[in-house]
Order: sequence, then structure tokens, then C-alpha cells
Amino acid sequence: MRPRRTDLPARSRNDWKTLGTLMPYLWTFRVRIGIAMLFLMLAKLANIGVPVTLKHIVDALDINQHEAIVAVPLALLVAYGLLRLGTSLFNELRNAIFARASQQSIRQVALKVFRHLHDLSLRFHLDRQTGGLSRDLERGTRSISQLLHYLVFSILPTFFEIAVVTTILLLNYDSSFAIVTFITVVCYVIYTYYVTNWRTKFRVWMNRMDSEANTRAIDSLINYETVKYFGNEEYEALRYDHRMKEWEQASVKSQTSLALLNTGQGVIIASGLTVLMIMAGQGVAQGKLTLGDFVLINAFLIQLYIPLNFLGSVFREISHCLTDMDRLFGLLDETTDIIDPIDAKSLNIGNGEVCFENVSFSYRDDRPILRDVSFTIAAGHKAAIVGTSGAGKSTLARLLFRFYDVDQGRVTINGQDIRDVSLKSLRKTIGIVPQDTVLFNDTIFYNIRYGRPTASRDEVEQAAQLAHLHTFIASLPEGYETRVGERGLKLSGGEKQRIAIARAVLKDPKILIFDEATSALDSHSEQAIQQALSEVAMNHTTLVIAHRLSTIIDADEILVLEQGQVVERGSHPQLLSLEGVYARMWALQLQDSPTTPPSPSRQKINTF
Repeated sequence: MRPRRTDLPARSRNDWKTLGTLMPYLWTFRVRIGIAMLFLMLAKLANIGVPVTLKHIVDALDINQHEAIVAVPLALLVAYGLLRLGTSLFNELRNAIFARASQQSIRQVALKVFRHLHDLSLRFHLDRQTGGLSRDLERGTRSISQLLHYLVFSILPTFFEIAVVTTILLLNYDSSFAIVTFITVVCYVIYTYYVTNWRTKFRVWMNRMDSEANTRAIDSLINYETVKYFGNEEYEALRYDHRMKEWEQASVKSQTSLALLNTGQGVIIASGLTVLMIMAGQGVAQGKLTLGDFVLINAFLIQLYIPLNFLGSVFREISHCLTDMDRLFGLLDETTDIIDPIDAKSLNIGNGEVCFENVSFSYRDDRPILRDVSFTIAAGHKAAIVGTSGAGKSTLARLLFRFYDVDQGRVTINGQDIRDVSLKSLRKTIGIVPQDTVLFNDTIFYNIRYGRPTASRDEVEQAAQLAHLHTFIASLPEGYETRVGERGLKLSGGEKQRIAIARAVLKDPKILIFDEATSALDSHSEQAIQQALSEVAMNHTTLVIAHRLSTIIDADEILVLEQGQVVERGSHPQLLSLEGVYARMWALQLQDSPTTPPSPSRQKINTF
């Protein structure tokens, strides 16, 4: 259904604020831009000199045609050609000088936005729409290039030329010529400004629908298998077409309003040009102006109004560029609640003791996740967290990594509140193997080496061996150079999880977090990798979030979470002896397991 006009989105920033955000990047290249502006003025002065020279040629020919061809116009004709050449030459020099300033500004803006997106908190990224975000980045950076091109190559030259031409007309001819020219330009600019601003809301609406349509498309293609599982191809097509239909409506509005803009601009220019030519013709007929003057005024007007006519579309495009840049710079206005304190120091990891002190936390005010949780993981020890889904197990890992800050209490490492140290130093000391491993669309080697980008090939292969992954990789035709596909979809869940383990091993952090680290492995593979993981965890402070209780029976302490509270704690034998929540969970898993897991005393390998 077509939205009412009151539903059209408003711009979040005004044009001056958007331009103000861009200016610091251009100021870096102020010398280069200044030189480009000098060449711009020289090009325009040469261009204005062409009609003046043409006037003298015509007047000379008109006075004494046969002698003038040999004596007078020859020098003027050479000057005419040189001015034409100068116009082209100075324009090209301007382009060459300005190119680096323009492209580097775009690069710096894009880089700053990219870095800012990575600095934003997890809250922002959980709510983001990837397709729309990528479209906003694409349109915004492209619009910077277009805006600078229009400003430097169209707007400034045209207004400079208008000022010089109006001055020449005012000094050399009756003031009425300059007055009519000035009035025409003013009417043209005012009309264009107001109509273009009126049309902007259609462009904003069109951009929003374009971003939402792209979001639908990207989301659907990323989840290709899910679409196929449920046979919802037509459903996805209808969702996509719904947004495209709204985009079509906005686009039609934009195009039809453009016709009104162009028609009005044409009427203003035609009216001004007609009045000036009538005045010039009467001046020649009355002997007040020469034929050369008539040619000069005509050439000036043509030279002036052609770019002025084009200026209407330029102004329209500038408005569109500012609208697109508004979305891009709006991302820079997004703030994050997870930042380094002003006097942040690097984390002194020391022995790596981790402590949660009376921690309470909620993602939403009406839904508490953790309530007064306290526990300590001594240096080099292993603590395990178990509980039902939604009990807050993974939230503890997110708080330790400082994706979020606690609402009450504090989290410390080696006695230091993690909110008082720099994020970089904190996260450098923590390695995590997540339950849901998402890989980059690159090679296996790249994804493992991502744990430490400076690692050598031998170190990458050693990490793969510890994760029991090297043999599998060696069996592939392309080995470590095998590409894993979008989000690692070419690999099985177990293979992706082993890459995540190898990546964490390569990082070699002091603190390890295993969030269901073997959930995607079969029983045989799980047993095969347990010893390697135990070796990796040796002499590390380790937090294990587990569903399979058999993987954490050797933990120094096991905490049982229920509704965000620690309801039981102790070692595996101690918790079984309580015959409480943990004992019931253990009994249920024994019923589901085809074989009874070995007791801690009978195990030949260390397990989680």
C-alpha cells in the first residue's frame, strides 16, 4: 500500500551539517585544492575571453572586410585559438590536481566509517540490516565523489563565470543587460532550490525502500538453504517485490516532479534569453551597439545559460548526493556504550585470575538475565557453566569479553575491573571458541591464521594439528588454500568448529572460553579432540560453557545456572552427591547416551 506523504522519512541531518562533516577531510588537501581552484579560474577567464575576442574579430571584419582579414583578425584569430586551447588545458590541469584530493578524501571517509562500525557495540550489530547497511555505504562513498565533482567542476565555475560576465556587461553596456541577466539567474536559482528541496523527500523515501529491498535480498540469499527447506521461494520473492514496489512508487514520484522542475527552469532561461536578445537587437538597429557587440552578448548568454541550464540537474544531483551522504555520515553519529575510559591502561594479565563479583545484567529492563552471580576462576584452573537454554551461560562469556557492561557488580581479571582497562589489551588476552562458528569467505589457511595474522605457515599447520584438522585439510585437493564459502557453508559443522579451535590455539591467549566448543562434533571426533583441548587449556584460565556434561566432569568447579542465578556449585562428584538440579541433568543425559560415559577415575585422557 502506498504510504501517505506524512509517512515519508525525514532527513536526520541538514545539508550544512553533512558538508561540515566532509570539510575536515578536504582541508587536509587545502594546498592542492587551492591550486585546482586557480586553474579553474584561469580556465573560466580564458573561456570568457573567447566571446570578447570574437567581438573584435567581427567588428574588424565589419569595418573593412578585405584589409581586416590580412591585417587585423589574424592576430585575433590566433588569440582566439590560444584562448580555446587555454580553456581546455587549464580544465585538464584542474582535473589532474584535484583527483588525488578527491579520491583520498573518499578513502579516508570510507575507512573512518568502516572503523567506526567495528567500534560500535554488539547491540548495534545485532539490530543492523546487513543488506541495507552495505547499500548505504556504497551510495554514500559514491556520492562523495559525485558531490566534489559537481562542486568543483560545475557549481563553482558556473557562478564564477556568472559573476565575471555580469560585471563585463555592467561596465561595458547599459545596466539593463546586467540587471536582466542577474534577475534571470536569481529566479532560476530560487526556483531550483525550492523545488529541489520539495523533491528531496521522494529521494529519501526511494533510498529507504532501496536499502530495505536489498536487505531482504541479502538476507534471503544468505539463508538459501532454509528457503529451500521450506519451499518458500515465492514467499521470499513477494517480500522482495513488496519493497521494490514501494521503491517504484517513490521513483515515479521523483521522476514526475523532475519534469515540473525542468519545465520551470526552461521557462525562466528562455524568457531571460529572449528579453536580452531583443534588447541587443534593438541596440544594433539604433546604432548604439555594433554587430560585434550583438555577437558578444549572444555568445555570453549562450555560454552562460547552457551551463546554467545544466546547473539545474547538477543542483538536483547534489541534493541527491547530500541525501545519500546523510545516511553514510549518520552511521558516524551512532554511539557505542562500550568504550575505553579516558585514562585506560593496558591490562596486566598477571596470573590470569577471573572473578565475577555480584554481577547482575539484562539486555532489556523488563527481562533480567543474570542476578547477583559471583564466582572466581583461579589462575590456571577450569570453571564450567551448565544450565538450561536462556539461563545466561553465554552472557557470562560476552560480559568477560566486554561486549556488554554489567548493570551491577563487576568483572575483574587479576584484580583489575575490566571496565578500567583498554578493550584492545583485554580482548588480546582472551581466546574464544564459539558454539556457532562463522568463517570468512576465504581459504582455510586465512581463517585459521585470523587468530594471529602475523603467524607463519608452520605455526598455522601446528595449530591445525592440535585441533585434529591437519589430516582432513591435507586430504583436500587444494589443501590449506581450499575456500570455505559464504560463512563457511562448504564445510560441515564439525570442520568449522575445529577451525575455530585451531584459530583460538594460534592466538595463544592467557584466558580461554569454550562455548559449546565440541557441540558440532560426533562422539568419536569429540573424544579424539578432548586431549588436545586439555593440553591447550593447561596453564590457562578456562571458562567452559557446556551442554554435554561428560565434557566438564574434570572441571575444578561447575556452576549450575537457573534463571540467571547460581543454584549449585562444586565439583562433579560433589554436585552428584547433592542429588539436585545437576544430578537430574546428569541422569537425563545418561538416559539419552547410548553408552555410559566413564567416571573421572577411569578416564585415560583429560576432558572438559
